[in-house]
Amino acid sequence: MKNFFVMYRVPVATMDEWAKNTPPEDMEAQGNKLGNDMMEWMKKHESSFVEKGAPLGKTKSVTKEGITDTRNDLNYYSIVQAESHAAAAELFADNPHLEIPTSSIEVMEIPHMGM
Repeated sequence: MKNFFVMYRVPVATMDEWAKNTPPEDMEAQGNKLGNDMMEWMKKHESSFVEKGAPLGKTKSVTKEGITDTRNDLNYYSIVQAESHAAAAELFADNPHLEIPTSSIEVMEIPHMGM
């Protein structure tokens, strides 16, 4: 089995549009539904998870010029195991995260570096 790093993404513009055009009570209801759907999905696939992961928060960018606040489309991460890259990606084909407009999920192999 190989390990794969999984990155859930939602573009900043999509999040801004949702926050701008969605009443707070609808945002809460939609967030709760997605959370419940994700918990059910993760339970269905729990044997594939090495690390269930966590949501990602505010971002700081570090360069030679200094540290600044920034925003990106990274939303959540997890680590799964599968026989192949294709099999790992296929795990996410029915993931509820994909119901968010313009969202995506990236699946990257974690190569063994011999360390």
